[in-house]
Amino acid sequence: MFKLTSCLGALALVACASQPASVAVPSNLVPSGERAVERLAARGVQIYECRNKVGGTGTEWVFVAPEAELFDTQGAPAGRHYAGPHWEVADGSRIVGTVKARADAPLAGAIPWLLLSARSVGGPGRLTKITSVQRVNTAGGAAPATGCDATSLGRTERVPYTADYILLAP
Repeated sequence: MFKLTSCLGALALVACASQPASVAVPSNLVPSGERAVERLAARGVQIYECRNKVGGTGTEWVFVAPEAELFDTQGAPAGRHYAGPHWEVADGSRIVGTVKARADAPLAGAIPWLLLSARSVGGPGRLTKITSVQRVNTAGGAAPATGCDATSLGRTERVPYTADYILLAP
């Protein structure tokens, strides 16, 4: 049995439909003294580029940036998520995040779950007081498994993903 009630928004169902019923957010991704104030579902891509390995020989897929549309709990467009990483909504408020902690995703091929510290870098609005972001319920988005070699240096791949972003504040 799947726990769909924990995944809000029609578009988030794609990410949540295959989550096991009892998957809880790992304790290392729960910041002390903060509470969830909003959940946004993301649908987009994780962008990777084939590059030479740093300090070694060979090549590897390197994460470049996310590009995703954000949706509120009713499935209505709510903003966008892009390089930085940034989250931006229609009122002009915008935050940038820095990874604090990560945990393997329960689903194979899914990008990790994250806890990011956040700070406002836009105008006043609904994101102004956000201090942390959790990325959970991920599906897809992992680096391509093959196809990065010396003949494909500089090639980019856009890997589809979905996730829930839980915005937290004190």
